[in-house]
Amino acid sequence: MSEVADLLSRAGDVTLLAHVNPDADTLGSALALGRVLRHRGATVRVAFATPEEPPFSLRGLDADALVVPAADVPAVPSTLVALDTGSLQRLGALADRVGATIAAGGDVVVIDHHVSNTLFGTHHLIDESAEATVMIVLRLLDALGAEVDLPTARCLYAGLVTDTGSFRRAGPATHRVAIRLLEAGVEPESITRQLMDTHPFGWLGMLSKVLGEARLEPESARGFGFVHATVRFEHSDGLRGEELDSVIDVVRTTAEADVAAVLKEMSPGHWSVSLRSDGRIDVSRAAAACGGGGHRLAAGFTADGPAEDVLASLRSALAEAPLLG
Repeated sequence: MSEVADLLSRAGDVTLLAHVNPDADTLGSALALGRVLRHRGATVRVAFATPEEPPFSLRGLDADALVVPAADVPAVPSTLVALDTGSLQRLGALADRVGATIAAGGDVVVIDHHVSNTLFGTHHLIDESAEATVMIVLRLLDALGAEVDLPTARCLYAGLVTDTGSFRRAGPATHRVAIRLLEAGVEPESITRQLMDTHPFGWLGMLSKVLGEARLEPESARGFGFVHATVRFEHSDGLRGEELDSVIDVVRTTAEADVAAVLKEMSPGHWSVSLRSDGRIDVSRAAAACGGGGHRLAAGFTADGPAEDVLASLRSALAEAPLLG
């Protein structure tokens, strides 16, 4: 931690990368750290490969207009920080900046809490026990001696509340951090409503179609039950990616299934799959078997082909996934 803090305190130009289809943890982490480094005099940019703009619900976090288009990221950044990103693949089209920076003798810092992180940088702050990457970023800000003002606290709180399922998966240390962020001025009702509790009317129609076709397989997932739903490309017309991402939080409430999955067709035949476990099955291992990764209770992967082929591969992976204690 002290080594990374020293490195970043001396850096004059820093590029911070969030993973593709950024959520509140990756983007909140990047913006919180970027804001502090900008105020310390560094040239700072925050970017992600896709989509072209941040999710609507997260745009209010960028108080300093740090987010730039992927095309504006230097071909060879001098100092690169990847946040909440378990592998190079999660950086999408910007993954080549990692190799270019290392080849040029630059620094690549990876800050993450995924157990499946592949350690693709030159410096790593990895804590798989942290409930969110923003927890690690806050410790880094403390090591930098930075003030956690309200805009920074809002970025950190956004990542914290979303990655812990509104604190349902949060331990005592995380609650203590939440208190600290609330004392910095964060208003939890306003920020969580924007992040998690606001959807366009079209979301209701999409949800109705998708849930009407959901399927329960009681004998799958080693007999603990598997429920899945499919968001086809035509279902998502006019809806933002974050609206599609929220479907898993509804499907996972199925009492008869330990594992829930939602297949989202991002383009014809190309799927993004979200996995959740209620605590018996390690879905990070199932996701890894399908080419992805994540946490033991929340993971995902991408795949191409017919939905039934993707589901068949996932069933096989769940049949081999280890049980959690």
